[in-house]
Amino acid sequence: MNLYGLIGMPLAQSFSKKYFTQKFEQEGIADTAYELFPLENISLLKDLLAAQPNLKGLNVTIPYKEQVLPFLSGLNEEAGEIGACNCIKITNGHLTGFNTDAPAFKQSLLPQLKSGHKKALILGTGGAAKAVLYVLRSLGIEYAYVSRSKGAGFTYDELSKAIVQEYSLIINSTPLGSFPKVDTAPDIPYEYLTADNYLYDLVYNPAKTLFLQKGEERGAAIKNGYEMLVGQAELSWQIWNDDSQ
Repeated sequence: MNLYGLIGMPLAQSFSKKYFTQKFEQEGIADTAYELFPLENISLLKDLLAAQPNLKGLNVTIPYKEQVLPFLSGLNEEAGEIGACNCIKITNGHLTGFNTDAPAFKQSLLPQLKSGHKKALILGTGGAAKAVLYVLRSLGIEYAYVSRSKGAGFTYDELSKAIVQEYSLIINSTPLGSFPKVDTAPDIPYEYLTADNYLYDLVYNPAKTLFLQKGEERGAAIKNGYEMLVGQAELSWQIWNDDSQ
């Protein structure tokens, strides 16, 4: 039995097991399973690997996309540049890290991206935000982080009408608004948004978060993270089954 899975905490609302189980059934992929492995601490990864010798690959989600790096035997070039890993290939006990978030995010972002979206605000500073940053750099889009504490970028309290209109692309890489806490949203001044803004939310459940609802009410273009999620899953599957990687 070839085994794949997802590590993170919490995993109760995870999309991955249902998605891959259906994929295996629909494509007639035999002797293969995908399981959820909630880890209270990333150090427990070693115990998981020892207990599950049939593991061929893992996806990595919050909060371990950065914390998992010291446990890897190596990183591909893209994951190394990003500094975060959401896909691990396991070969003869060696763990190689990849980042499929970045290419999946880029593919999902582009259809509604316009020439006026020259600057972006990245809400949050975690592992997912690093993949977003990598893509923005590749597209030549200027960016600034937004976080609760003063750092390299803006705090939420500093966001003004001028800033949210100058940085017209706004990307939520935090878990705010995700199920079950659907009544939460990043604390930005939504009243200053216009039809020139593009709000992208990496959250996929619910399909229209409060963040996206508030943007839509102001005429902004909106996009949730579902296409990105499917894209990163399919790219992970390609990596796990590519003997050259």
